[in-house]
Amino acid sequence: MKASDLFVKCLEEEGVEFIYGVPGEENLDMLESMRTSSIKLVLTRHEQAAGFMATTYGRLTGKPGVCMATLGPGATNFVTAAAYAQLGAMPMVMVTGQKPVKTSKQGAFQILDVVSMMKPITKFTHQLVSGGNIPNKVREAFRLAQEERPGAVHLELPEDICEEEVDLQPFKASQQRRPIAEDKSIYAAVNKIESAKKPLLLIGAGANRKMTGKMLTAMVDKLGIPFCTTQMGKGVVDESRPEFIGNTALSANDFVHRAINDADVIINVGHDVIEKPPFFMTDHDVEVIHMGFKSAEVDPVYFPQMEVVGDIANAIWRMTEKITPQDSWDFSFFHHVRDQLTAQIAEGTDDDRFPIYPQRLVKDVRSVMHRDGIIALDNGVYKIWFARNYMAEEPNTVLLDNALATMGAGMPSAMAARFVYPERRVMAICGDGGFMMNSQEMETAVRMKMNLVILILRDDAYGMIKWKQLNYGFPNFGLDYGNPDFVKYAEAYGANGHRVESAEGLVPLLEHCHSTPGVHLIDCPIDYSDNDRILNHEIQKRAAAI
Repeated sequence: MKASDLFVKCLEEEGVEFIYGVPGEENLDMLESMRTSSIKLVLTRHEQAAGFMATTYGRLTGKPGVCMATLGPGATNFVTAAAYAQLGAMPMVMVTGQKPVKTSKQGAFQILDVVSMMKPITKFTHQLVSGGNIPNKVREAFRLAQEERPGAVHLELPEDICEEEVDLQPFKASQQRRPIAEDKSIYAAVNKIESAKKPLLLIGAGANRKMTGKMLTAMVDKLGIPFCTTQMGKGVVDESRPEFIGNTALSANDFVHRAINDADVIINVGHDVIEKPPFFMTDHDVEVIHMGFKSAEVDPVYFPQMEVVGDIANAIWRMTEKITPQDSWDFSFFHHVRDQLTAQIAEGTDDDRFPIYPQRLVKDVRSVMHRDGIIALDNGVYKIWFARNYMAEEPNTVLLDNALATMGAGMPSAMAARFVYPERRVMAICGDGGFMMNSQEMETAVRMKMNLVILILRDDAYGMIKWKQLNYGFPNFGLDYGNPDFVKYAEAYGANGHRVESAEGLVPLLEHCHSTPGVHLIDCPIDYSDNDRILNHEIQKRAAAI
């Protein structure tokens, strides 16, 4: 067979369902090999969006998502998506084409050293220079992408290698189990928790993996221990539970930070250095149990006294089996903080002002999303409101990026979620700035006959940066822009365009869009005028008074 046929068969052996991308001339052999395969091509309008889709597929399934581009500008358009996957610990495989590497008559036209370009932002990058290396290199790429800590990998498949004749078969995926923590560390952690007065569970990005949520839920069921989450730890354990005391959406001085500062033992599950810990060990007397797939990266503010290193779900299960709830535990202050936070979050949820108030927006979105419904957030100041105020009830139902924190990923991520979970409600929530960075994928969504809701929060500015500009005492400058008529914009793509006209009109419109087939774009003006007062002053003042 041709080497491109072998390459595609290797992808099929890895269980690849979709390839997202924009093919070029150098991918034509691979495209032909895909035509008769079981893999579905999702043709996108920009390579960056394809990379975001592949990454989100990896986040939701635990299996590497795959995206494809040509050489040169196609490959460079993958750079942001590669960093998105790498920093966010999401498994993703990029496949790029290249001119013939054995003989070439085109000089350096469009040729870049893509392998070297990808080295700093991937776990593995390799140019295939022989069809005979395809089975082992594909297997290695998928193994590395999926292995803890997951991330991005890259394979370059040149045009002349695709054309080679080969007589090989794909490698079978090996059966693999992650290493587990030693018994001594489990017993030591159990003893530390049982002897604590105010133990607290903190759930981070690394806990957002298969099975970990189930094991952590069993621990909370048995111990009644309060827990809080980082932004990328949202939903690992049901946040509607009474033990949940908040999300660390703000950097410091929120209600949840008061609770963290009162703990004497913090069980830090899945800490990832891309999200700084919501406490500084130099600021108060606390003992930290680090539970991770790998040992802690020690820095001036994070130096855990105890580590449980190995498969997190297995370690949590073993600890839960051995630990005994203690009468000496005192959770009263944690519960008090939770009650104060709940009361504060409820304020403004019935505010009728228009443009819509952020607290009202979050409450209304939560009311129309089912328990397993997925919201995919782009990057903007609304991300803080949703991280803090939106109660996630299942893992990976709030797709936000607190790693690279790139704009432009919201709608492609929602589209990937729709591919993985066609039966669920899925909504992209984007600022007008982030939406316009990949708005061309509206055509992809319409062409793929998706049922998708896209909620645009319009403030006609880069609102997050305007908020920061105000924080630093700078005058308003350089961050306002104009927007198209989003209703007409949606209709130009063959989608359904809607405009929110009042606060009370949002919920009925969202319900209509979720229950009506097709792609629905909603233009929703939002009022961020109280951001500084609430996020920078009121919350901190009230939390400090507890």
